[in-house]
Amino acid sequence: MLNLIKTPIGRLRIVGFMEGLSLIFLVFIAVPFKYLGDIPTYVKVAGPIHGLLFCLFVINTFNVATLHSWKFSKITWKVLLACLIPFGTFYIDRYILLPLLRGEMKKNNMRE
Repeated sequence: MLNLIKTPIGRLRIVGFMEGLSLIFLVFIAVPFKYLGDIPTYVKVAGPIHGLLFCLFVINTFNVATLHSWKFSKITWKVLLACLIPFGTFYIDRYILLPLLRGEMKKNNMRE
């Protein structure tokens, strides 16, 4: 886990995971409470948190893309599109970011 913090791709994975969890909370807990239970408090709290995490994910994506010279047409657009699709961040974490992280850690002789 500490190795994730040491690499830009690892930090992107962490932010993506947190963004995905905040969306799940917002869609499946906060919004139903707001519209079915007339309790908007959860949306008022979770909405801005999710928005902040979304912005951090987008900024972090561009940062990592620049550092690793990702071609926009090959990787970057997929990562950015994934954050717009519910559960997309979990998909790209597994099938795009994890393999890239493993390659980066192998190159730097780091352990998972």
